[in-house]
Amino acid sequence: MLGGILFTFYQGSNLDSYAKMWRLVADLMNDLGMLMDLISPLFPSAFVFVVCLGSISRSFTGVASGATRAALTQHFALQDNAADISAKEGSQETVATMIGMALGMLVARLTIGHPLAIWFSFLSLTVFHMYVLSPEQVSSQEHILPIQFISWSSKKANCLHKKVNLGMRISSFDNMEIKEHLLSAAPYYTKAKYLLVERKGIIDVIVYKDSNAADVLKLFFHALVLAKNVHKSKSVHSEGQKWIDYQYEVFIQKLKSLGWKIERLLSPIIWRAYWSYEPLEEKID
Repeated sequence: MLGGILFTFYQGSNLDSYAKMWRLVADLMNDLGMLMDLISPLFPSAFVFVVCLGSISRSFTGVASGATRAALTQHFALQDNAADISAKEGSQETVATMIGMALGMLVARLTIGHPLAIWFSFLSLTVFHMYVLSPEQVSSQEHILPIQFISWSSKKANCLHKKVNLGMRISSFDNMEIKEHLLSAAPYYTKAKYLLVERKGIIDVIVYKDSNAADVLKLFFHALVLAKNVHKSKSVHSEGQKWIDYQYEVFIQKLKSLGWKIERLLSPIIWRAYWSYEPLEEKID
């Protein structure tokens, strides 16, 4: 129970954004829990500890699978028929569980008294269960596991979104950075509900407290444009603003024409700020 509470506390806000990833993680943690149960008799002195690890794994599974099921149901409810989708999914799960129980009893009867056969059955079925087919155009960029589990080579990949920090706090800037970066960038965002600040090739995004989903989507793509051009142009803010002025609305209309719903964003932004902009008056002699 405590494991599920801690998991919800640390990852609850990410379950909507990365529903597919956490659904896969839930299956992985469930398999890990069963593995802990199988190996627990092999370690009599640490039996309780190993069993507790298995229980924690299954508590993660319960939270992640339940939450992601709701997110995926909402995704497939194209006609706002979430209840219908949920009922059919529950029926399919019941049938699959019944078939699995029957096959499980058959395998247990065939492998009884043969430890090697038991382990072979468990490991082979687990590998088959966790096998994932990745879409050709998405697999190279979409993470199917949390970033902590991704290989070193994937972490070194040059992805633009890794150069964007959403929801930066003003307190993260010292006095020199405020004068050098914030004040110089502010004139480009007088009508926007965000500020983009470039520091050492990284784009920090300060979000206005009253910004809505449309503003957040706009600021993210604006930040990506800056991240792409940060080493190509000295006037990076000016170039980014030109793209937003002339290309962004065209881009949004194309998304809508293809059926994308841009009114609901799943990525949470915790830190927001409030500010007012007043242009400096030049002194006239």
